[in-house]
Amino acid sequence: MNSGSGDRLFLRALECQCVIGFIDWERRVRQSVLIDLEFPADCARAAASDAVGDTIDYKQVAKRVLAFVGESQFHLIETLAHRLALLLLAEFPLAWVRVSLSKPGAIRHSRDVGVSIERHRAELVSAG
Repeated sequence: MNSGSGDRLFLRALECQCVIGFIDWERRVRQSVLIDLEFPADCARAAASDAVGDTIDYKQVAKRVLAFVGESQFHLIETLAHRLALLLLAEFPLAWVRVSLSKPGAIRHSRDVGVSIERHRAELVSAG
C-alpha cells in the first residue's frame, strides 16, 4: 500500500477524551488531547481507481484512534503517543506513522504541551 513517492495522508486535531496525567486530580477526570497523524499512502493508485480500497481508510484510522485513546489511562503523553503509534502500525498497512499529541491547557500561560514521534514498521517487528 505504501509507494516510495512521498505521498502522505494526515489527520489534524482529532479530539479525544481520556485519563492522562500523573497528578491525583488528573486520574479522576477525562481530559482532552488533540492528535495529529501522518502516514504514507499511494495517492496515485487511489486517484487512478477512485476507490477507498486503494488507499488507507482514514475514517477507520480515526475510529480506531478514538476507541484506543478513549479507553486509555496513561500517566505520560509520551507513553500514549508511543502505544498509539505501535497500535496503528500493527493494525494498518503502514510503513511508518508520525503521531503528534498535545494536551491543551496543561501548563499555565501555554496553549498546550505535546510530543511528536515517528515509528516504523521495523520497530514493531523488533519489539515483538
